[in-house]
Amino acid sequence: MDKKGIIFVVSAPSGAGKTSLCREVAQKVTNLQYSVSYTTRPPRPGEVHGKDYFFVDEATFRNRIDKNDFIEWAEVHGHLYGTSRELLMDWTDRGIDVVLDIDSQGAMILKKKYNDGVYIYILPPSFEVLRQRLIDRRSDLPEEVSRRLQKAREEIWNYRQYYYLIVNVEFKKALKELEAVILAERIKMKQMNLSWIEETFIKQLSKEV
Repeated sequence: MDKKGIIFVVSAPSGAGKTSLCREVAQKVTNLQYSVSYTTRPPRPGEVHGKDYFFVDEATFRNRIDKNDFIEWAEVHGHLYGTSRELLMDWTDRGIDVVLDIDSQGAMILKKKYNDGVYIYILPPSFEVLRQRLIDRRSDLPEEVSRRLQKAREEIWNYRQYYYLIVNVEFKKALKELEAVILAERIKMKQMNLSWIEETFIKQLSKEV
C-alpha cells in the first residue's frame, strides 16, 4: 500500500497557536514530519537553528530563491519565510506525511502549485483573545503586536480557501481536532492504493467463485 505522503498546510493569524499545535501533533501522530522553514527573522530567545527555523541572512535566502529552492516563500512582518522544496519532496516521496506551519500568503502560493494538499485554518475565539496571547508571549514590542493584529484582520479573509477550520479555544481540544483531520485524510478513498485492493480482495474472490 505504498503511497506518497500527504502535505498538511496549517495557517493562522500570528498568536493563534498554530506552531504549538503543529509541533505537538507531529509528536503524537506517527509518520508525520514537522517541516522547518527558512527565515531571515532573528531567533527569539530559546529558539534553535534547525529545530524552530533555519535562520539565514537575506542574501542567503534570496540566493535560494534564485535557485528555485523554495516550493513557496513570502515576506511576512518584514521578514522572509520559505519552505524547502528538496526536503518536502524527499519526505513525501518516501511516504511520510508533512505538516507545514505557514502563513496564509505562503499557503495560497502553495495551493496554486499543489492543490492536493490539505489546507487547515486555525482561529482564536476572538480578536481580544488574540491580542492577549500576543501580549502574553512577551516576544514583541507593543507596536509589533499592533502590526500583527492588523495583519491578522487582513489574513482572515482567506479562511474560505481552506478545507478545515479549527477554533483554538482550548489547546487540547484543538489538538484532538487537528489530529482527527490528519487521521481522517489518511484513510480517504483517494489515498488508497486501489490496485492493492483489487489484488488482495477482488481477484481472490473471483477465483473462489
